[in-house]
Amino acid sequence: MTPGARLSAAIEVLADIAERRRPVADALKDWGLAHRFAGSGDRAIIATLVYDALRRRASAAWIMGEDTPRAVLIGSLRLQRGLAAQTIAALFTGERFAPAPLTEAERVRLETGTLSHAPVAIAGDVPEWVVPSLETALGDDLLPELRALARRAPLDIRVNTLRATREGVREALAHLSPEPTPLSPDGLRVPLGEDGRGPALHVEPEFLEGWFEIQDEGSQLAARLAHAQPGMTVIDLCAGGGGKTLALAALMGNAGRLIATDGDPRRLAPIHERLRRAGAVAEVRTPRGGKGRPDVLGDLDGSADLVLVDAPCTGSGTWRRNPDAKWRLRPGSLATRVAEQEAVLDRAARLVRPGGRIVYVTCSLLPEENDAAVAGIAARRDDLAPRPLTLSADIAAAARTTLHGIQMSPERTGTDGFYVAAIERRPTSP
Repeated sequence: MTPGARLSAAIEVLADIAERRRPVADALKDWGLAHRFAGSGDRAIIATLVYDALRRRASAAWIMGEDTPRAVLIGSLRLQRGLAAQTIAALFTGERFAPAPLTEAERVRLETGTLSHAPVAIAGDVPEWVVPSLETALGDDLLPELRALARRAPLDIRVNTLRATREGVREALAHLSPEPTPLSPDGLRVPLGEDGRGPALHVEPEFLEGWFEIQDEGSQLAARLAHAQPGMTVIDLCAGGGGKTLALAALMGNAGRLIATDGDPRRLAPIHERLRRAGAVAEVRTPRGGKGRPDVLGDLDGSADLVLVDAPCTGSGTWRRNPDAKWRLRPGSLATRVAEQEAVLDRAARLVRPGGRIVYVTCSLLPEENDAAVAGIAARRDDLAPRPLTLSADIAAAARTTLHGIQMSPERTGTDGFYVAAIERRPTSP
């Protein structure tokens, strides 16, 4: 496909997303099925164009003066890729499936449009209704953080210390030029290509042998901040596909008892193969469907040294990776997530032993899902109280300290927006 044809395809996909309010992955998949002549390279570039346009949807529409798929794509080429108006015009020729030539109004907008007087929601490319919450969390750093949240995310991997060392993996992947992550001692960062996409790490022999997992540095740090130790009884209550379960198993050196479960059994499907590949030891308890299903953790009440709650959340801290999600988020969705967080924290409180800890994690920047959730469980249970996290000096310097925990963010830590807090169940009086 020609560069112009790829732009036309991206506009088509953006129109499908806008009309049907569907996830970008679904729209891209359907476009690929309907256009089988497009090679994998073409599809990758089209996907990058679409993701970049969604990252800058509000600001691109502002400088172009309209919120159409074509306008958003044109504006994103300038804002996200830094292309000059003349360069963009050379791609919009109307020839060989390229989009129609730029109008005079579009040229003027590209050359003169500015964000200098744009509201924060526009300049930061977020829904207007979340700005007050984000301002509470980010303060004077609001706009720099939102701009960082609109950039492309890095590609990080976590070295599986059950099978390899960081230097060993770095040497094995030397052809990809990985560098150590700034904060995680087990992480490596793999450079992205010019198109903003990373290499196919899942086909590397070292991945297939379980030497590493693909995991954002912030997620790696969240698992480390749980301070799981060999010999502990640890429950990963919202394990999902098992990313943090694998990290916990490595931190424990496969010594102790590690139990993984999730309220949605479908999310647990990948965990079994991932555990096998990593050589990680964990007991997976999969709940059955139906209203009368038994509690698969009922025998563990009051026995866990550590319960990790990687809670369901809005995912606002991952908008670099999932930019379409921010435009589909509604206040009702936040209320639903808050209710789910209350329920899972209440379950964790029954599992933890006196003197044990709950470590609460979200990938959200919204305080309603973070400090407010911790304060809520402490108010509901007089035997639970927030406790300071044990932080290394570099994490303490980089992360934002909140009332009850820490907040990582793209601008401050270079990671996704993970929140982490510790809650202790008070020891029983003698």
